Amino acid sequence: MKKSLASIYDEFADSYEKNRGIFDMTEVFDDFYQSFDIKRGRVLDLGCGVGEPFSANFINRGWSVTGVDFSQRMLDLAAKYVPNMNTINADMRNIEFASDQFDAVTIIYALFHVPRNEHAALFRRIFDWLRPRGKVLFTYATKKYTGRMEFDGYKEFLGQQLYYSHKRPEQLYSDMKQLGYVIEARNYRNIGNEVFLWVTASKPEP
Repeated sequence: MKKSLASIYDEFADSYEKNRGIFDMTEVFDDFYQSFDIKRGRVLDLGCGVGEPFSANFINRGWSVTGVDFSQRMLDLAAKYVPNMNTINADMRNIEFASDQFDAVTIIYALFHVPRNEHAALFRRIFDWLRPRGKVLFTYATKKYTGRMEFDGYKEFLGQQLYYSHKRPEQLYSDMKQLGYVIEARNYRNIGNEVFLWVTASKPEP
């Protein structure tokens, strides 16, 4: 019987200290941050883990951050490393917020653990939560990581079998455009010897 993702990430929390800094996302954050024309705002970090580096970087620049994660042990570490982040222990698929609440939503190394047939529904809710001109940044798995154009299965990561799921990038973009998003950037990035697709999309003015 396979372990739940939440329990696996609880275990990952035990080894987090020694693995800090393996994934340098400075360039990714800087590119995203510089795309905003506001100095401060509200961020929702889905699958926030311990809150590093994205939530921490936003907070250090005066932004307000709400982090959501299903691993309580990761959130316990977040209280240590990013104490000013408001955290919620929940599955990103079940959380609810009022409309027009956030200037930015980030889903860093987390969306690919959600079944691909649920991606569009999640993006629909995120679109509602974003303020006009708000942006979403997320990491998406593709053939460069899983070896297949579409994938729904398990891959080994840090000695654990993790569930991954993704559509073809073209289908992802089509889904997002139908929901009203404007795709602003889509870049394959090699970080920590892993290649993923990084996508930035925005909610236009009504």
